[in-house]
Amino acid sequence: MKQMFQMIVENLSRGEDLVLVTVTASSGATPRGAGARMLVGKQGRICGTIGGGAVEYRSEQIALQVLEKKTSGEQYFSLTREDVQNLGMICGGDVNVFFHYIPEGDADTLSLVQEAQRLFEKGEALWLISDIASGGTLSLFTKKNGIYGHDVPDWVLTQLPRQPKLLKNGSESYCVEQINGSGRVYIFGCGHVSQELEPVLTHVGFRCTVMDDRPEFAKRELFPTAEEVKLVDFSNIAESITIHEEDYVCVLTRGHAFDTVIQAQVLKCKPAYVGVIGSRKKAAGVRQILKEQYGLTEEELNIVTTPIGVDIDAETPAEIAISIAGQMIQTRARRNHM
Repeated sequence: MKQMFQMIVENLSRGEDLVLVTVTASSGATPRGAGARMLVGKQGRICGTIGGGAVEYRSEQIALQVLEKKTSGEQYFSLTREDVQNLGMICGGDVNVFFHYIPEGDADTLSLVQEAQRLFEKGEALWLISDIASGGTLSLFTKKNGIYGHDVPDWVLTQLPRQPKLLKNGSESYCVEQINGSGRVYIFGCGHVSQELEPVLTHVGFRCTVMDDRPEFAKRELFPTAEEVKLVDFSNIAESITIHEEDYVCVLTRGHAFDTVIQAQVLKCKPAYVGVIGSRKKAAGVRQILKEQYGLTEEELNIVTTPIGVDIDAETPAEIAISIAGQMIQTRARRNHM
């Protein structure tokens, strides 16, 4: 969404009309589900995708018509088995697509998008709410600041989903999507695996803070895409960071002793994910120390994933990074469906 918001600002400011195309509901084996978006201008698709194939092609053509008519609207697609075969697609099902017309220089949209960009930078959990019954007017919601933009009824705000969802109540209809989570990734250790891992996680939308207690490793030039690079005292991480329940932790330090002391502090915070590099034999020994010397309970210890990552027989730092990223993507997706 960050890129799409930036493109909205740039194109509206240049005097172009736009159409924000959103999948509001889908069923069957359609390529993309609710919340998939693309931005269309007079030259066609600018960015984003709603899954490619026939539905995206048809939607792009409809969006161009919307630009001419200057009126928002909704389109229902039903792809039968015969349609799928004729179109050479591998997916079928039903799709509802909403076309939100945005006129050039639209002050309300520009203001809302700029506020969204500010909230992205602050790292707050953020929801985008589209009022379908009122032409797709957009609003933002954060738990800290409430609604920005058009008013949204309380019945919507009491059931904010993590996954995109179409909420209906009588004649009212809202497409609601969490477009930014509050969770961060804290990577302890700035060695070779971390140097491969952080860019991958950043690329797929995680906000990463990498840390080491060695000045020669905790360097911005080793992690140019990380949100933060910190030199910390591993024995007292609370003086540098605060870990919350929405956060993810990767423990990739250079030794068992550091892994142990970090876990002893991290596990008390009950983050969403804690992955620790190392063998099962090492993990068993560290677990025993954490129980006997630090008083951690079985419940606290059970949130640890070690060896970290999906088992893909990874060997090199780059391969290990991919296995970790895959596991974290899976964890995030499962949390989004909760």
